[in-house]
Amino acid sequence: MDAREADYALFVRTRTHALLRSAYLLTGDQHLAEDLVQEALARTHRAWARLERAENAEAYARKVMYHAQVSLWRRPKVAEVLPGELDPSAGGFDDPTEAAVQRLALQRALLTLSAKQRAVIVLRYFEDHTEAEAAQLLGVSISTVKTQTGRALDKLRTLVPEHRSPADDL
Repeated sequence: MDAREADYALFVRTRTHALLRSAYLLTGDQHLAEDLVQEALARTHRAWARLERAENAEAYARKVMYHAQVSLWRRPKVAEVLPGELDPSAGGFDDPTEAAVQRLALQRALLTLSAKQRAVIVLRYFEDHTEAEAAQLLGVSISTVKTQTGRALDKLRTLVPEHRSPADDL
């Protein structure tokens, strides 16, 4: 194995988990996230010789993931139905069972968001990108990022009101 292949293997071993976390937040499904990361790693491997420095690899792989996810938005949609109702029961997280219920409610609420909305929420609040950076990564306008973020937050506030912050009430 030459030095470039060894660098790529090290990149895959050290950064796959972080890429999987982001991909899961983008897709909302573990299997789809794994497929998305696999596609990103395959494309990164093909471009490895063109990358000037190995440090650029993660940014390249993330951009591939975002663009692949945007491509999925443009495909014909199949209706998705989530069984059950959200139970927005108020309460603290002293009970581990209650904390698990709250996490599941939040997860279900996130899964009700459209793919675009989930992507902007991941980029803006999980990966801490600015609106301009998120727009550039997704290949959309800044106003699209603002619109999708606003709609996503409104929907989340409605579905999971116990997770509202005090700033939401101002």
